Amino acid sequence: MTGETVFGQRELKRARYAVAAVFCVHGAVTGSFATRIPWIVDHTGVSAGQLGLALAFPAIGASVAMPLAGAISHRFGARGALRGLLVLWTLALTLPALAPNLPTLCAALFVYGATAGMSDVAMNALGVEVENRLDKSIMSGLHGMWSAGALIGSAAGTLAAHLGSDARLHHALAAVALTVLGLVACQGVIDLRSAPGAEAPPRFALPPKSALVIGAIGFCAVFAEGASLDWSAVYLREVLDTSPGVAAASTTAFALTMAVARLAGDRVVDRFGPVRTVRVGGVAATAGGVLVVAAPHPGLAMAGFALIGLGVAVVVPLAFAAAGRSGPNPSQAIAGVATITYTSGLIAPSAIGAVADATSLVVSFGVVTVLAAGLVVGAGVLRGSGRVSAGSGSDAPAATATTKG
Repeated sequence: MTGETVFGQRELKRARYAVAAVFCVHGAVTGSFATRIPWIVDHTGVSAGQLGLALAFPAIGASVAMPLAGAISHRFGARGALRGLLVLWTLALTLPALAPNLPTLCAALFVYGATAGMSDVAMNALGVEVENRLDKSIMSGLHGMWSAGALIGSAAGTLAAHLGSDARLHHALAAVALTVLGLVACQGVIDLRSAPGAEAPPRFALPPKSALVIGAIGFCAVFAEGASLDWSAVYLREVLDTSPGVAAASTTAFALTMAVARLAGDRVVDRFGPVRTVRVGGVAATAGGVLVVAAPHPGLAMAGFALIGLGVAVVVPLAFAAAGRSGPNPSQAIAGVATITYTSGLIAPSAIGAVADATSLVVSFGVVTVLAAGLVVGAGVLRGSGRVSAGSGSDAPAATATTKG
């Protein structure tokens, strides 16, 4: 990037709030869509199996398109790329509800996922840049804002569903509102541009080796997250014979634990450093997995799921931060890590189901427990992903904030 500019604390604070708002808008789109899936199912007439097929297409679209984000940022600059990609993502919210059948729904969800993935890479790259300049951890809080946005979007969607509104109208209004909010937020982000004559990154490229190693940690965390989010209610219902209400409450509690832990995570990372934080989190998640597997009654199982959520909450934000500092092309490295984590999120629910069919749900969460333990073993690959001051208890030395604009 080019154009050396010294940013004061006021400008950096503004940039931090702007990126946080972008994360919130991005999450609100996901929450808005998720709550209207039942309406979309009724509108298209797809079966449960067909819906499962269709819901694989967002991850496929994201995985295919995310490597393009670096080339787009190179051509249009970080702010211009984020502005355009975020608008495409908010407007893509309207597509699934317009689909009349399975093929068009799959196509709509492919576009929905592609725009989600590209904007995800762009906003995480800018989040890492702001974190570098502030010289302190903010990525966990940014992902917490995404979770908060998802909760806001889902709350609005739940209200719309309760009122019996047409999802096409609901999503059109939500898309307009979120597009406006996203454009306003993008005005405050840092505008990074490539140096004149700099070679453009390839449109498609394999992730660098560093991203693969870091992505492995993200894979473990996202697998545990996806398995717990999608299967915790089923586990309590089928294994421990709880009521539907208690089973559903376990999923809500898990999601809230994740959001709160991410919002509070930056202070913990600044105090203890990324490696120590993830190792302790891995211990908590592993203990949670053991508690779930061994729990004789629902209360202990719910506590176990809460520990899993608490333990894995900050891993993905720190993985993105580490990827953004792992080589000369942050967007490419972040895209690589994002592709691995999206893939983990895609396969986790079905893998848990497959293991459960072959053995039992208890064995399935034994697998989750083993992956959680992998966080303890592999946390060292995140060394240097926290931007903290010397003497703060970090496991990595402080780094000087860059000032490129």
